Amino acid sequence: MKTHQREILIYYNPESSSDRRTVAHAQGLGRHVKAYAHNRSPSNGTSWQQILAALQMHPKELMNKAHPYYQEHIRGREFTEECWAKVLKKNPDLIKAPIAIRGRKVILCNTPTDIYRLLNKHVPAE
Repeated sequence: MKTHQREILIYYNPESSSDRRTVAHAQGLGRHVKAYAHNRSPSNGTSWQQILAALQMHPKELMNKAHPYYQEHIRGREFTEECWAKVLKKNPDLIKAPIAIRGRKVILCNTPTDIYRLLNKHVPAE
């Protein structure tokens, strides 16, 4: 998954105040910000595979393990990476933090200021 270098694409949970702050920080970086609610996240497995490869993370690492759906249906189960990507695709509300993409760089924004990692400059943590 790749965007234009001046564009920031964010998948986030609009019900989370922290996620909304991440989007606000991104909008402060420039006017080319496209924010999509989790339910409008990538619709195919290939996009998720590309995002996961760029993040260099296992799909399980993206999930909010405290979420009731995770606890009831997923906890203790093991899947192939392809199946984990399908779980993300069908249950994007399980994603624990916003995913931001700029150019070829993809990051998981655990805090709102993590969005600054998309820049080439180093910004201290909150």
